[in-house]
Amino acid sequence: MRTKRRIMRLIAAACAAAVLSMQGAAGAARAEAMGGILRLHIMANSDSAADQRAKLAVRDAVLEAMGGMRGCKSEAEAEAMLMQSGAEVLRTAEDTLKKCGMEYGAQLIIGEFEFPDRVYAGILYPKGKYRALRIILGEGKGHNWWCVMFPAICIDAGEKGEIDIKGLEMKSWIIEKLKSIDGGKLWEKIMRRLG
Repeated sequence: MRTKRRIMRLIAAACAAAVLSMQGAAGAARAEAMGGILRLHIMANSDSAADQRAKLAVRDAVLEAMGGMRGCKSEAEAEAMLMQSGAEVLRTAEDTLKKCGMEYGAQLIIGEFEFPDRVYAGILYPKGKYRALRIILGEGKGHNWWCVMFPAICIDAGEKGEIDIKGLEMKSWIIEKLKSIDGGKLWEKIMRRLG
């Protein structure tokens, strides 16, 4: 009997994970259809601790400077706003590097770049080419930081560039049905196991 319950729990957890994955991929497709996707890619000078700290400081300063993009209705509008404020974004990045004691500068490039699979706010953005603002710090040979500028996921991120997933609301017919099984007890067990 215990083995049967354990198997049922594993199956339920696998189903929930599959549903969340499908919902995430559908979310990226929906975002693309509703106005496109514009990503942000910050490349650190190197993997040294100082360069990684500088990358994160630049990230925080640039995201704060780009807060006005929250109101954009499409990727094209977000990119146009970025083109208008590019000098300010570059100045913000370079001023932040100086404050961090770095002697190298930054470059801004808008184009299409390859990105790996990433999940932001429960939405899977699959591997592929995306329009993006790439900020290269110094030689740009260190670990990267990625996010989505439009829709404004990373701009709405917290101080550490992380999104409070608990504050987001996801709606799915399939998940609602899973939640209704056994008065929601099964769903609660699945969520405890997943996270």
